[in-house]
Parts: sequence; structure tokens; C-alpha cells
Amino acid sequence: MLICVTHRLLCPDDFLTRLERIAAQHPYAIVLREKDLSENDYEALARDCLAICKHHGVPLNINTQIDIARRIGCDGIHLPFHLLMQHKDDLHDFARIGVSLHSPEEAAQLTATPATYVQAGHVFPTDCKAGIPPRGLSFLRSVCQATPLPVFGIGGITAARYPAVRETGAAGACIMSGLMTCKNIEDTMHPFL
Repeated sequence: MLICVTHRLLCPDDFLTRLERIAAQHPYAIVLREKDLSENDYEALARDCLAICKHHGVPLNINTQIDIARRIGCDGIHLPFHLLMQHKDDLHDFARIGVSLHSPEEAAQLTATPATYVQAGHVFPTDCKAGIPPRGLSFLRSVCQATPLPVFGIGGITAARYPAVRETGAAGACIMSGLMTCKNIEDTMHPFL
């Protein structure tokens, strides 16, 4: 299974056209990351992305912006661990609640939350975290063992590395740079679907 995490500034072409092609492949979900945008600009982009995702029947998860997700009628949210813990009693209106975490200890605390999936990493070296050592496959395995929720590894995951990711017990992978920059979206996504 595959979650696409967006980063439109990496795209060599039109972001919404690329998102349409990604959504047409039916990934598990698309997380609209776009941390550099103002609240108004993020909301405008989120509305466009939600329309694309609805057209293809693909879940869109809004990254951290709980109020925006509610305003535009998006039923998916993706939060860092600390925000999930802060808002865990006020997320009943979301069908999908993803959480990014960085330790098995955090994963073990998820049973008392409404989280529906976990994003754990970074697993392999990646340009997005240049100079920061990866946590590795043993870390991913320990997160998978600490929670019954589906876990998606993130960070430097390629088609060649995907079988090793799955062997840890992970449900799938998250890809950002690879999907934002690749020439052939369909071929890039195929091994993960």
C-alpha cells in the first residue's frame, strides 16, 4: 500500500496535474503536506486537491490544519504525535487520522487515541532529512510491534527497498520526493500498489 505525501515545490511540472495522475492510480491516501503556505493559500489548494481526490475516490488527509479540514469538508487529517495527543478527544468527526511518530514508545500510546494509521521514519537516508541519520528497518519493525494500527514507513523508500520494508510488518510506504519528481508516475507507483 502507498501513501503519497505532497511537496509541490519539488514538482518539475504542474502540481495539480501531477496530483490528478497520482490519484488516478488509487493510493491508500494522499497527505497534503505543503508546510510553506499561508493558511489561506493552503485552504485554497486543499479545496482543489479534495475535488481531485473525490473524483478518483482517493482519501485526502489534510496535514495538521484541523480547522481547514473541517471548513472544506475533508474527513481525513494527518498530525504529528504531539498534536494528536493534544487534540485526541476532539477528532470524532474525522474518518481517517494519521499520526507521524518517531519512537516505538509513542506507538505504544496510540491505543488511547483515535489514530487510524501510523507514519514512521525516516527509515533510509533521504535528501529531505539530509545529514540526519536514518532510523532503519529495526526501528520500523519495533514500531510495527508496538501498535496494532497499520504502519507506513517513510524516508528514502524505493521499489527496491519496499520488500524489506514490508518484511518489518509495515502495511506499506509513504513516498514524497519520488512521486513529486519522477518522470513516470504510473511506473513509480506500480510496485507499491
